[in-house]
Amino acid sequence: MITPARGNPVPGLMLALRRLAAAVLAPIAPRTCKRRRSRVRPTAPGHVVLLGAGPGSADLITLRGLRALQSADVVLYDRLADPALLAQTRHGARLVSVGKAPGAHAVPQDRINALLVQAARQGHRVVRLKCGDPGVFGRGAEEASALDQAGIAWSIIPGVTAACAAAAAAGSFLTERGRTERVILATGHRRAGDQTDWAGCAAPGTTLACYMGVTAAAGIQAELLAAGWPALSQVEIVSCAQTARQRVLHGTLADLAALCNAQAELNPAILLIRWPAPSALSAHRGLAEAADPQARKSSPRSSTGAEWVRAPTLM
Repeated sequence: MITPARGNPVPGLMLALRRLAAAVLAPIAPRTCKRRRSRVRPTAPGHVVLLGAGPGSADLITLRGLRALQSADVVLYDRLADPALLAQTRHGARLVSVGKAPGAHAVPQDRINALLVQAARQGHRVVRLKCGDPGVFGRGAEEASALDQAGIAWSIIPGVTAACAAAAAAGSFLTERGRTERVILATGHRRAGDQTDWAGCAAPGTTLACYMGVTAAAGIQAELLAAGWPALSQVEIVSCAQTARQRVLHGTLADLAALCNAQAELNPAILLIRWPAPSALSAHRGLAEAADPQARKSSPRSSTGAEWVRAPTLM
């Protein structure tokens, strides 16, 4: 029995209880009470996002894409990525340039694949920032395959592809009811030995969007004409779409190569080539003949016998 001391007994009693508790808990107390935050990254595989940034302007990225970019630990970006987009990355994120120029691949695709796998295996949130859309001539499938083989999870966030951006820049449309009702996406950049079946897409009512086609414009022009495309097919060459350096050139398939050769530094550019449906030409026949009474007599004919009317281009 503890005999209370005279005066106030509480301080003495509390001191005795603290000493007793310390003696009982000493064997299981931690050696240190200082807590440190670990800086070691998790070793579990991370996640890779194949992110489409759009055709050039930073404000054309999607909200979902922007959130992924802002939360990324590592960003592998293309040569044409807008610097304003890279400025949206979080402080401390690692930015790696893996861009390619026409005919000059500073970082080979195999190396890019390896960098993605390496960063993800370190547990990082990885963004592969691509111009346009990852699934349209962006080698996204090759990178996804490499990630699959390494057992790395990945996802795709789509972006505005160059064909859509270029048409919008030119104030035109990829499809128009009764005029062009199908769109074909093709690339002018082919590996040695590869061939494009231009004859397979030679039909009225077609819009052909040719990516990376400026350098090969002369060959594309010759192959399209040989495949049956009319020489008067409408052509738009859109350079640096949706940026401050944007240029739009108008012409026909007959002068495609000349248009490209007459201009310096067109790349990056896309070729939009339209073969309107015959019904669309008939609708404009009256307008063309009113503007040029000789138009009907001098109009050439396609290999199918369809008559092509020289109609004013509406800008």
